[in-house]
Amino acid sequence: MRSVKSFIAAGAATLLSQAVFAADMAIAPPPAYAPAPVVEDFGGWYLRGDIGFSNQRVDRLNNALDANNTSSVQTLNFNTAGIFGLGVGYKVNNWFRADVTGEYRGNSQFFGTDRITYAGGVGTDTYHATKNEWVVLANAYVDLGTWWCITPFIGAGVGGARVAINGFTDQGIANNGGGALPGLAYGDSVAKWNFAWAAHAGLAYKVTPSFTVELAYRYLDMGDGLTGDLRTFDGVNAINNPMTFKHITSHDLKLGVRWDLTSPQVYAPPLIRKG
Repeated sequence: MRSVKSFIAAGAATLLSQAVFAADMAIAPPPAYAPAPVVEDFGGWYLRGDIGFSNQRVDRLNNALDANNTSSVQTLNFNTAGIFGLGVGYKVNNWFRADVTGEYRGNSQFFGTDRITYAGGVGTDTYHATKNEWVVLANAYVDLGTWWCITPFIGAGVGGARVAINGFTDQGIANNGGGALPGLAYGDSVAKWNFAWAAHAGLAYKVTPSFTVELAYRYLDMGDGLTGDLRTFDGVNAINNPMTFKHITSHDLKLGVRWDLTSPQVYAPPLIRKG
């Protein structure tokens, strides 16, 4: 009986000593998990295309003979014309990008009237012409943050505009106190390059990681337009008197698309261990 009790006591002491030893052992740390990767907004090249329409203005029509007038009241208007553009750009980071664009601005009908007072009488002129442009701009944009895939942006551009005035006619009626004297003058078509600048504002919507749609407003200053020397239909009275379209500007509304040429980097998901 004593031997049984001794055996039980010895077994209990052994178990107790093993438990104390196990408690003193360091607990192994859990397996390390790889941290989630940080997705960066990489820059890269992109292509763009734009379509839209113009709302154009001209400050005044000037002529070499204006010095003979005592007053002139003009009403001048352009019809809306289409805009078609292409470009290539580079996105530097998630807030700054730049591109170079070239565009054709379609024919816009011009019409105007001018009531002129001069020494000896008054007259009324009616003007007609068409106008189109080629515009090349270097642009820079600042993206102002993204909410629900929509990014507002602002920008500015500088470059050149080739302004072409075609088919100019001047139908004038002069009253010198002895009756109305009608006359018709023509100006040959002329195209000239001017310095141009632009201001942009709009919203961009990222449809996919590589495809973005833009709705944008642009103010565009294209400088002056010019006609050839005014003359009658038979060439009489041909003198150095071209008509100058002073300070042509446009308020444009455009719909554009951008295709990113640099594919975003693909990350593998972190390894998940069980057990």
